[in-house]
Amino acid sequence: MKPKQGHAEQAIQSTIAGDAIPIGKPTEKFLRIAGLDLVVTRLVVEMVNSISSQQRTMTRNSVVTDKPQHYQSRGISDGDGISIFGARDIWIDHCTLSDCHDGLIDIVSGSTAITVSNNYMFQHNEVMLMGHSDDFVADKNMQVTIAFNYFGEGLVQRIPRHGYFHIVNNVYTGWKMYAIGGSANPTINSQGNVFIASDDDFTKEVTKHETPPGDEEWKKWNWRSDGDLLLNGAHFTTSGNGTSESYVKASSMVARPASLLNTIIPSAGVLNCNLGQIC
Repeated sequence: MKPKQGHAEQAIQSTIAGDAIPIGKPTEKFLRIAGLDLVVTRLVVEMVNSISSQQRTMTRNSVVTDKPQHYQSRGISDGDGISIFGARDIWIDHCTLSDCHDGLIDIVSGSTAITVSNNYMFQHNEVMLMGHSDDFVADKNMQVTIAFNYFGEGLVQRIPRHGYFHIVNNVYTGWKMYAIGGSANPTINSQGNVFIASDDDFTKEVTKHETPPGDEEWKKWNWRSDGDLLLNGAHFTTSGNGTSESYVKASSMVARPASLLNTIIPSAGVLNCNLGQIC
């Protein structure tokens, strides 16, 4: 399956940056494409829609802005497809991402209330990094919804370090190491997803609890699989407490039955839109 092309077919690195702001606090919002970077700072609510980012390399010396009266030169980037720094209430929707220099989507530095939906991702190693580091305590309250995405061929690994993650109604196919991982006690609520393992007997496991050898602390982490469809030998290792009360912060919507997800693959990725017409 080839990525779709639309009006945003050029490869753009998208950086969402800014200070974490309490919900409801007024803020100036300004969106501007300058050079190769798309930068939005100090956000309460914003949407990143229909970006195709492929073969993204490290960029430098772009001019970025956080409001009409303020702009400055940005130094070297690390080559992420989309980076979110210290921001909240961000919606990443209908993007196509692959083969970037670093990660496809990085969500770090105290960011929270993020939705990643209807995206098509393929051919990449470190797919999504959520959390600056295992020791960065500001990310422990991160909340992210990952919904209606198609994780396609050639993806290797993706790790939320810590926080609360509702992984709902996605399709995962043929991962090379694992589909969902965690390294610092994240809460994983996996509901209504389809996991289709490859024919490789060594990559049937959906999950990876990233801990030192012999450390069984991961058994206390709250990871559950609820209504997921596990195909071609795929298996999901649950842990922790399975009660609904343990997943309140990792629950954002009602999952559809996994059997209805045959419509996700055609609709994920960049929209094929023309100015003045309905997509």
